[in-house]
Amino acid sequence: MKSVNVLIDKIYAPASTVTPADVEALKPEIEAAGALLHNGQGKGNDFLGWVNLPSSITTAQFDEIEAAAKTLREKADVVLAIGIGGSYLGAKAVLEALSGSFDNLTAPQKGKHTKVLFAGQNISEDYMWELMEAVKNLDIAAIVISKSGTTTEPAIAFRIIREEIERRYGKAGAAERIVAVTDAAKGALRTLATTEGYKTFVIPDNVGGRYSVLTPVGLLPLAVAGVDIRALVAGAVEMEQLTATAPFAENPAMQYAAARTALYRAGKKVEILASYEPKLQNIGEWWKQLYGESEGKEGKGLFPASVTLTADLHSMGQYIQEGERILFETVIRIAQPDHTVTIGADKDNLDGLNFLAGKRIHEVNRMAILGTMLAHVDGGVPNIAVELPKIDAHTIGALLYMFEKACGMSGYALGINPFDQPGVEAYKKNMFALLGKPGYEEAGEALRKRL
Repeated sequence: MKSVNVLIDKIYAPASTVTPADVEALKPEIEAAGALLHNGQGKGNDFLGWVNLPSSITTAQFDEIEAAAKTLREKADVVLAIGIGGSYLGAKAVLEALSGSFDNLTAPQKGKHTKVLFAGQNISEDYMWELMEAVKNLDIAAIVISKSGTTTEPAIAFRIIREEIERRYGKAGAAERIVAVTDAAKGALRTLATTEGYKTFVIPDNVGGRYSVLTPVGLLPLAVAGVDIRALVAGAVEMEQLTATAPFAENPAMQYAAARTALYRAGKKVEILASYEPKLQNIGEWWKQLYGESEGKEGKGLFPASVTLTADLHSMGQYIQEGERILFETVIRIAQPDHTVTIGADKDNLDGLNFLAGKRIHEVNRMAILGTMLAHVDGGVPNIAVELPKIDAHTIGALLYMFEKACGMSGYALGINPFDQPGVEAYKKNMFALLGKPGYEEAGEALRKRL
C-alpha cells in the first residue's frame, strides 16, 4: 500500500452533478499545472523551492539540525518555538500527530523529555503570561522563526522571551540557548543573530512560509521534540517522486486536485477536511492555512474548514447532513492504529452494547467512518477519501507533500498565483495605524473615526 491513497469514487453520488467524465476532462489542465510546478513557468515561480525540497536535503543538513536540537535538549526542559502561520503550524501539526495524546502529563526534563511549546502565534496577554508562568521554574531555550524578524506577533513574543533568557543566563548563556531560523543575509532577526552570536538556520528565499515545514522552520523544533525527521522527509521524498512521475489516474496529488477542482466548478464552495483521529486535528489547521492562503484571492477559492469526528458529528454533523449543499468532505482514514483496545461484555448489558463485545474500538470507528460517509453522500455531500496505512513520521511526511503538490496544481487551475498572500497585509496596516506606528498617524486618525 502506498503511503497515501486518494479515492474519489464517492464524489459521483446520485445527487452530485460531477461525473467521472468531468474529472477525466480535467486531466490535461491538471497535468499542465503539474508541469508548471516543475518547469517554473507559472505564476509565483520564485517560490517553487518546495517542489524538489525533500530530495535535496543532504545528510550534512540533517546532521546540523540534529546537532543543534541535541544541544537545546541538553540545556533546556522546555524549548519555546516562536513563530506564526507557516512558521509554527507545520511543526505543531506533525508534533501532535506523532506524540502520545497525553504526553503533556510527562514532566519536562532536559535530555530525556524536553518539551516544545509554541509562542508568537497570537497576541494574547493571558497566553503569554501563562506560558511564562508555566516555565518559570524550568530551564528554557528558544527557537525564533521569522524571515524578517519584524512580524508583530512573534517579534513581541521573542522580545519578552529573550529578555527572560538573558535575565536568567546572561548574554553569553542566551547565545547558547537561542537559535534563529531566518533570512540568509538580511532582516532584523538576521542582524540580531549575527550581533549576539546565535546559531542560525536559513529559510530558503524560494520557499514560502506555508510550504516550509520540511525546512529548518519545521525540522528543528521537531528534532528537539524527538521526532524522526529523517523518516518524515523520506516519506515526503517518496511522494515527491511519485507525484512527479505517476500518470494522472495513479497520481494522488493530481486526483485530489482534479476532484476538488471539478467540485468547485460544479458549485461547491466549502471543503471540510475531516479525520477520525484527534491527534490529526492540527493537520487540519496546517491544511487550512495551506489552502486558504494559497487559493483565497481574486474572489475565488474553496473555503477550507476542518472537523474532528466522531466528536463533531454531535455538533457540526447536523449542518453537514442537512444544511446548504455548498460543501464536500475530504476524509483522512487510517488503516491501522498503533494500539489494541477490545470492548468487553457486561452481564447486565444496561447500555445495550453487548453486541460489540469482543470487537476492537478501531472496528467500531471504521464502521462509523463508512456509515457517516454513506449518510453524507446520500445527503448530497460528495466525499474524497485520503487513506493512510498508519500514523507515523514517514506517512505524515508523504501526506504533507501530497497536499502541497495538489495545492499548487489546484491554484494554477483557478488561474491565480498560489504562492503569494497580498490580502494578509490589510489587517496589519490597520493595526499599525491604530497603534500609532510612526508613518501611520494620518491613517490611524481616519480609522478611529470609523470605530
